[in-house]
Amino acid sequence: MPRPSFLPAFALFAALIRAEPYNTFDGPGFPACNDVAAVYSPSTVDEMVTIVGDATRNNTPVRASGKGHMWYDTMCSDDPSTIIIRTENVNGISNFSLEEGAIDGSIMIEAGVTFFQLAEYLHERGASVGYTLVNWNITLAGSIAMGAHRSSLREESMVAAGAMELHIIDGSGNLRVVTRDENSDEWLAASTSLGLLGVIARMKFKIYPDFKVYAEQKILPENEVLDGDIYGLIAPYATANFWWWPFLRQFHHRYYDVVPTNASDQEGFQSTFSVTKAEADIALGLLNSGKYSSVPNIAAEELFFALWSFPNFREKSTDQAILTWPVYGWNYDVLIGGLYPGYGTEWDFGLRGFTLELAFPVTQANAVLKRVRKAFDDELLKGKVMTSTYRSGINIKFGKAYFDLLGQVTYDTADGADWSKGAIMFDFPTFKPTVGDGLRYNEPFYHELATALVEEFPCRPHWTKNTREVFQQSKKNLDPEHLARFKAVRESFDPNGIFKSVVGEILELY
Repeated sequence: MPRPSFLPAFALFAALIRAEPYNTFDGPGFPACNDVAAVYSPSTVDEMVTIVGDATRNNTPVRASGKGHMWYDTMCSDDPSTIIIRTENVNGISNFSLEEGAIDGSIMIEAGVTFFQLAEYLHERGASVGYTLVNWNITLAGSIAMGAHRSSLREESMVAAGAMELHIIDGSGNLRVVTRDENSDEWLAASTSLGLLGVIARMKFKIYPDFKVYAEQKILPENEVLDGDIYGLIAPYATANFWWWPFLRQFHHRYYDVVPTNASDQEGFQSTFSVTKAEADIALGLLNSGKYSSVPNIAAEELFFALWSFPNFREKSTDQAILTWPVYGWNYDVLIGGLYPGYGTEWDFGLRGFTLELAFPVTQANAVLKRVRKAFDDELLKGKVMTSTYRSGINIKFGKAYFDLLGQVTYDTADGADWSKGAIMFDFPTFKPTVGDGLRYNEPFYHELATALVEEFPCRPHWTKNTREVFQQSKKNLDPEHLARFKAVRESFDPNGIFKSVVGEILELY
């Protein structure tokens, strides 16, 4: 019996309307794709297979979209006939397998399953995904496509490190199973696919018995980090990172590790994003004023630093704020958490931002951060006081080395740098004003900093947190052999290029 076709009716409809933007999680005015012809929301893998098959026969560009961990217009190509497959309703979880006493097991999850969904499901069954996790509202399939990581030098931090199989709908509309094999270029391309091989429809994922952890945070003067043993401050812990406050010249050093289940009855639950409308309105007024003068930005950094010095945790069983460090709780609740009941996110209340994230060899961590410090100091000499305008400062993250073709933390690359000890990620979110022309205070600084870092250090971009310009600039830092090997796999999976994106075009994969 022939499969039902989704596209003929759309083709007639599309001829009557203009293409429209497909937005990031920030909403209107923040497109992930500038023009798309239609957005589909299937509820089964079979429906996704049908949509891709129809797109193939009609030579229609198609892109999959999870929860939209995306900041710029780089998700699609600029072809206005592109269609989007939203995966969030394809979110089945099945085949849970973790025998009593076993050190690990597995589970099958579909394309739209988020960390939050999977974590709740596993916790009810005494299990977790260990450390292969990122933000609470992102799909695991999307995380693997973009090469996501956890902030760890000790533990496997790439989400792909937890994948055992990837079931991908390729450019011919066929469902192909790619099984973990570090000697296979198919696997090494699928580990950070950028969505260019096809739609990740299902994944077999490794799971572990659930466990408790603690979170601790210390305040360090800037010189203790810039002139200190950065690797030694991060590597001993299961996961750890810094939050940098450049005006105050201080860091928050946060780290986590395992504790016995009976170490504490506390059930801490973390939220980096929860805000009330009143809090957001105060921040919005202060930060918008900072477009015109550094004084409000200084006040904002001092305020945010003081707030971030306390735990951003609540007791899960009572929803009461936790006021002292350390904090204890179950793996996912402490390492990631989610939104507090009754709260919204920053972007729900109009607080939106720009991003820049670049990865460097951790062996060059001190040099990179000192170069950033010099950039701040150079602006001060010009009479421009630069600050952090994000509620938790500048995020300095880390990733354990993991070999694939396009990942941020891969190694044995042509740049000759030592990536084998892992990577440091410089993640610089900044507030986007909602007044005037929308540009930041001393706007050129941010672009000059990005250019300097890309030109002066071996570095790799985060695949969803950078502009087209940064991708163009940083392309020279990528291994040409890795790109060629990836391109060969891409051509096998998607010979007609229906899954192409701006990023893929910049990397000359077509």
